[in-house]
Amino acid sequence: MKKVIVILIMILTGFAAQAQEKKNKNAKHEIAVKGNCEMCEKRIEKAALGVKGVKSADWHADHQDLHLIIDENKCSLDDVRKAIAKSGHDTDTVKADDKDYEKLHDCCQYDRG
Repeated sequence: MKKVIVILIMILTGFAAQAQEKKNKNAKHEIAVKGNCEMCEKRIEKAALGVKGVKSADWHADHQDLHLIIDENKCSLDDVRKAIAKSGHDTDTVKADDKDYEKLHDCCQYDRG
């Protein structure tokens, strides 16, 4: 009887662990991204959509945020942040290299303060 109880506990623990690993295919996220204009919007959205697993990217200049729908099985928010930073735009946790920032058009160079 003890063996049956131990086996049942192990099976239930296995199911619980498996359920925690399952990631959302249509996860909605919002991250802060610095920018100024429509050119920034196109560049930011293009960089985000270039990451495999990003289904939707919509940047809002007035709030300086990017609304995303991603497949968490294919990418992470950090993947998206790194791609955006590579395009020259700072995100909430990943800053663009100075070289990438300096490549931006004059009107796109936001206050990095």
